[in-house]
Amino acid sequence: MKIEKLHIQYQNSTLVDISFNINKSLALVGQSGSGKSLSLKALLGMLPDTMNLQLDVQAPFELIKGESLAFVPQNPFTALSPLTKISKQFFASTLKMRELFEKVGLAYELSNRFPPELSGGQLQRVIIAMALSSDPKLLLLDEPTTALDPHNREVIIELLKSLQEKMGFKMLFVTHDMKSAGSLCEEICVIKDGKVVEKGMLSEVLESPKEEYTQVLISSNFSSREFRA
Repeated sequence: MKIEKLHIQYQNSTLVDISFNINKSLALVGQSGSGKSLSLKALLGMLPDTMNLQLDVQAPFELIKGESLAFVPQNPFTALSPLTKISKQFFASTLKMRELFEKVGLAYELSNRFPPELSGGQLQRVIIAMALSSDPKLLLLDEPTTALDPHNREVIIELLKSLQEKMGFKMLFVTHDMKSAGSLCEEICVIKDGKVVEKGMLSEVLESPKEEYTQVLISSNFSSREFRA
């Protein structure tokens, strides 16, 4: 699929003006303020009314959230109501829920627990299962491993790769973490100040980045983050 134009304007200022292809798995990478989060909100239809959006998409399906389009947020600890059992927040049949829990490697019995009773890795698996309940064509990922410890981060990345192979959906992974991007995606689109500065096969960009901005992203150390198990 092709995002031929994603243009976001606020008053007289252009905030984002980019285009990219999602052949299988694409990492949309940039530092804070680069425009990657705005781009994600635009695809999800979550931009405020004060912003003007132009979006031209060439795809064999319409971008409809909850149908062809699904979303995995950054922090699993805030994505669910802590006072409601997981099964009550999972809008799918019992049979479908069992099937999806099995696919993400969780015991179905966990659906009868409250979110705070699960670990971060377990919760993110629940969120992924929920996102896949509509059999989406495109899965949008907003740094889904940021709130996890290094072990669970690797586990979730491998799970997403496995699920994609089995279910055939495309992935757009929004992140500033080049290491996670390199583990999950085939291609990359680097943005700065709402513009594309570099794109191509991710392995090639990691090995020989052409832009200084990309080099900074690659060399940056994100080990100072706080994680929760």
